[in-house]
Amino acid sequence: MIEAVDPILHITDTAREKILEVRAAEADADGLALWVTVTGESGGAYTYDMSFRALDDAGEIEVVQHHDDLPVVIDGDSVEMLAGATLDFTAAGMVMQNPNKPVPKVREPRPAADLTGAVAQAVIRVLEEQINPAIASHGGRAELVAVEESIAYLRLGGGCQGCGMAAVTLSQGIEVAILDSVPEISEVVDVTDHASGTNPYFESAKK
Repeated sequence: MIEAVDPILHITDTAREKILEVRAAEADADGLALWVTVTGESGGAYTYDMSFRALDDAGEIEVVQHHDDLPVVIDGDSVEMLAGATLDFTAAGMVMQNPNKPVPKVREPRPAADLTGAVAQAVIRVLEEQINPAIASHGGRAELVAVEESIAYLRLGGGCQGCGMAAVTLSQGIEVAILDSVPEISEVVDVTDHASGTNPYFESAKK
């Protein structure tokens, strides 16, 4: 175990007194330490596990710090994530005030769908030959995003994006043309984010 020279995790007097009170009810209380581990993250903050275990169980990578008669063992992998944090006891219970936050995970861009199949190519031909020339007059354009099973996912751009008549254009014009020309397709879904102008993943669209 590593003995901490300076506290990594600060514990308020109120929290320390409460922890000692709870520990006193445990068997062999004097040999128990409060073990603190970062277990994951939720809602942009770390989650923790705190339990009583024998101080002697601490291995080479665990860091031990003493708060008078309360030894605290910090999991070796959690040290950096707990540096400067404070454990307090309030009316809400034990509260970890931690200035450290998990690094946001970067969402990998969705790989482009494979549109080389015969059905996808047939849909693209309908769009390029029948639909886009017709809606180009007001700057609109329809793009095939993906084909999954018998569903074609389209994104409307230009003058169609945000247009209040987009649903009518889709159902009465685009969808009819695709269903008539490509029998393998049974449904056409608009995945355009008309409210914000951004393009969501197609699986989030309402079917």
